[in-house]
Amino acid sequence: MLGFVIVLSAVAPLSSLEAVAHEDVPPLFDGKTLQGWTTLDGKPVTKGWEVIAGMIHLKPSSNPTGHIVTEREYGDMDLSFEWKIARGGNSGLKYRVREYDGGARGCEYQILDDAHYHKSVSPRTSAGALYGLFEPNQKKHLNPPGEFNSARIVVSNNHVQHWLNGQLIVSATIGSDEWKSRVANSKFSDLKDFALNTRGKLMLTDHGAEVWYRNVKLHTLRPLSSTSASGPITASHKP
Repeated sequence: MLGFVIVLSAVAPLSSLEAVAHEDVPPLFDGKTLQGWTTLDGKPVTKGWEVIAGMIHLKPSSNPTGHIVTEREYGDMDLSFEWKIARGGNSGLKYRVREYDGGARGCEYQILDDAHYHKSVSPRTSAGALYGLFEPNQKKHLNPPGEFNSARIVVSNNHVQHWLNGQLIVSATIGSDEWKSRVANSKFSDLKDFALNTRGKLMLTDHGAEVWYRNVKLHTLRPLSSTSASGPITASHKP
């Protein structure tokens, strides 16, 4: 059955980053229910999101029911998954999510139908981008809407990698001079210390489009000492 699992391993992931079994963590997704995921205010997920055929599925809606987040926070990780989105759709998977002035924000692996989205799409807001900050390189290959794409997010010691369909398309270092410059010239400029927290929740975003997630594996990597506050967080949306 397809589903989300967490794998703790002493074997290095594909990026040659060392994975260390340091946490006894429950499954991220049992393939049958959304146990372990909540609404932004910490309540059970009862609308919009569902599990079908071992996949997390978001029903299309002109009135989105809201993002969902993990109950747990995660630090350094190697997260792989497959995603599929409807024609013209917009979604995303966020990590290092925490609350900023009443809104839930974090780094985002952008999920988008680049060719048919109704708004203008820039490289930094296109599929696979670190949303609003780092654009994919020339190795990017995006499958059309209705077909699955494989994705991977690697976070280790503030170094971030985004992969799409087997290719490394984004590489960035959180907190570097380049990072600070790009944040200062982005929609995140008013968020103090954006993404400098070394742990945070994972979020699946709801912007009304139908989207599917399957075959997700999360390896926890070498632990970091700094943590961010846990607990319910409130909604925020991209413009």
